[in-house]
Amino acid sequence: MGDTDVPAVAEIRVRGWQKAYAGIVPGSCLDAMSTEESARRTRERLADPAGTTTDLVAVAEDHEILGWAAYGPNPDAGWTLHALYVRPDRIGTGVGRALLAAVHEAVGPGTAVELWVLRDNSRARRFYELAGYAPDGAEDEEDYDGVPVVELRYRRAPAQPSGAAVQHLEARVGPVVRPEVGAVRGDSGG
Repeated sequence: MGDTDVPAVAEIRVRGWQKAYAGIVPGSCLDAMSTEESARRTRERLADPAGTTTDLVAVAEDHEILGWAAYGPNPDAGWTLHALYVRPDRIGTGVGRALLAAVHEAVGPGTAVELWVLRDNSRARRFYELAGYAPDGAEDEEDYDGVPVVELRYRRAPAQPSGAAVQHLEARVGPVVRPEVGAVRGDSGG
């Protein structure tokens, strides 16, 4: 992911949180989110030479960024998907499936992947379950303005097929996922 992609990725991340987590995370937290702050944090992460996260962006034929995913190595689980967000007006069009398929392809079929998803985010849980992920029983709780929000850890066993989603989206919107050379940096995506 290049520096010129950062503003669009920050916009996707913030708007994604505001749409996906409405009614789950307090509105005061969602309303306080800023694309400028998200962009600043992303630039800091990308500048960190010790970072280990890889960023992928889904791009339409007109070069508009449609979605973003970030993943990195996890010494306990193979790989961790830190973030996957799609422009809210593109949810359900295959962009998320294409990004997830690209992550699976990049980490290889013999590698497990884990992620954390909000327990009450039924749409995201369904999305990941359809991609072969399942909750493993681990939970974490974060406090958002005094409201406890529970996250569930999901894992995907090695060797789940995933290439069809990339081919499907490429046929619809052109070049889909652009992994950026040198974009190996760290971020929790939270």
